[in-house]
Amino acid sequence: MISDLLAPLDLAFWNIESDRHPMHLGALGVFTANSPAAGAHAADLLAARAAAVPGLRMRIRDVWQPTAPLAFGSAAREPAPDFEPLDHVLLHKPAADFHAEAGRLMERPLERGRPPWEAHVLPGEDGTSFAVLFKFHHALADGLRALMLAAAIMDPMDLPEPRPRPAEPPRGLFPDVRKLPGLVRGTLSDMGRALDIGTSVARATLGAQSSPALTSAPTGTRRTAGVVIDLDDVHVVRKTVGGTVNDVLIAVVAGALRRWLDERGDGSEGVSPRALIPVSRRRPRTAQPQGNRLSGYLIRLPVDESDPLGRLRAVRTAMDRNKDAGPNRGAGAVALLADHVPPLGHRLGGPVVGQAARLLFDILVTSVPLPSLGLKLGGCPLAEVYPFAPLARGQALAVAVSTYRGRVHYGLVADAEAVPDLDLLSRSLAEEVRVLITACTP
Repeated sequence: MISDLLAPLDLAFWNIESDRHPMHLGALGVFTANSPAAGAHAADLLAARAAAVPGLRMRIRDVWQPTAPLAFGSAAREPAPDFEPLDHVLLHKPAADFHAEAGRLMERPLERGRPPWEAHVLPGEDGTSFAVLFKFHHALADGLRALMLAAAIMDPMDLPEPRPRPAEPPRGLFPDVRKLPGLVRGTLSDMGRALDIGTSVARATLGAQSSPALTSAPTGTRRTAGVVIDLDDVHVVRKTVGGTVNDVLIAVVAGALRRWLDERGDGSEGVSPRALIPVSRRRPRTAQPQGNRLSGYLIRLPVDESDPLGRLRAVRTAMDRNKDAGPNRGAGAVALLADHVPPLGHRLGGPVVGQAARLLFDILVTSVPLPSLGLKLGGCPLAEVYPFAPLARGQALAVAVSTYRGRVHYGLVADAEAVPDLDLLSRSLAEEVRVLITACTP
């Protein structure tokens, strides 16, 4: 009996990966050092604690059992019998630029034969800080699950006891026969939903108005950058114009892209790239969250709009329209199609799907939740944390954003050859916040 088969979307992520387009999430945490040896001490702690976290011991193995037709071609999580924490926690030489090192490390795919995660400890050259780059394969964890796994090897925190959760039955090879009538009815309904989503996807690929700056031939190179803004500034804009914090953060990306394109000479006139905004479909208080449960909203970023408040209103309108339709409809819900593909279909079609992302969206803008409580490692407080999203084939840039202790952290991942001026885009993000604040000030 195979009790922990990958969920359909996890299996899709596992199969669309290539050497030049690894499917791992990342997070670069910068800590304030309490001693010159804090980085080395942090590496020792991470390795010692990782051995006690079951989720970090799980590898992914292929399932090719002819006697298991419903699972043939799938993959499953299982404990690695030879798990060695030091294979995953790596201490590097002191670094002058954490992001320069993070970009280089994000290029490397995770080794698929062992638990697909790594923690790279980067001591700072001046001894006042160190960084840890966490990498988790998207098939092992979504953003929330990756956060839980990383938090499990940080310093313990005094938290209230969680409410007991009902045990979730293991996913086996065969469905409960008592549920077959309901499954048949659900399958017919799902087929109709899949057709609706497929039609929306086809429509979304028409009339694209992107920029060559957001497309890339696959080079396998990576650069990362980070920007920190004050959450209070975001609230000033939100309270003045309306909408949500997320609306403001997406509008900041649109304005930054406009400024970046204009300054590099590409021009923003007529440019409205399609942005995929992932939406979590995880049910609250489910037992031990396993498996990606994602949908998404697909919106046009109003890069060609010259008025900053006009850009925000356009984003708000587009997001409200998607929310009214719900996360189970529209082209942005393309991830839901994974539920309708058999395991062998994911296996055979993965490379093709990986190349098709460019047809659907031009840029990913995703939000990764973080706790408001201060995190520490070896007594060293976490000062900054930059989330990194995977970069799809044919795309030059992915944007992830997290809010931590009153500040918003943008994490940018780019193809290093397609976007050699990532620092210019970083400065444009910070400048767009100032522009919005000015526009909201009487």
